[in-house]
Amino acid sequence: MNLRELRISERINYSGTLFMMRDAAQKRIQGLLQQRKTLPFELSNQIVLYAGPTKPFNNMVGVGPTTSERMDRYLKMLFELGVAATVGKGKRSKVARNLCREYKRVYFVAPSGTAAALSECVKKIEMVAFEDLGPEAVYKMEVVEFPLIVAIDCDGNDLFAS
Repeated sequence: MNLRELRISERINYSGTLFMMRDAAQKRIQGLLQQRKTLPFELSNQIVLYAGPTKPFNNMVGVGPTTSERMDRYLKMLFELGVAATVGKGKRSKVARNLCREYKRVYFVAPSGTAAALSECVKKIEMVAFEDLGPEAVYKMEVVEFPLIVAIDCDGNDLFAS
């Protein structure tokens, strides 16, 4: 998938790895970087999903995207770590649009309110860091045909502003 070719409102079905994390994990990552410590996982060329797992039901883990705009304070850090794209729900700030343009990155939205349906796309999930944070820990997921919509493209065009 060539992110630079994607345009706002395009829909894709992504198969591959997603790193799932929210505020607390990103704050922890920021702290480790400030202390010049090595992260316990590699984020270069990865996609970060702003979500946390729900309690398993019928051996499936729900994956409900969370509001992305509150994550904007950590977006530059993620892009500097090499994150290729982020996924969440809702609009992002002007700062996020500018960072997507500057770093040539994409922001996707996943259908919100569909945690049960999205969980069918999850083939494997494992906690990779910060176990003490519980559902705010960092999880690595393997997904198949995970539905995504381009909300901000590499040129900074914003679906929510158009």
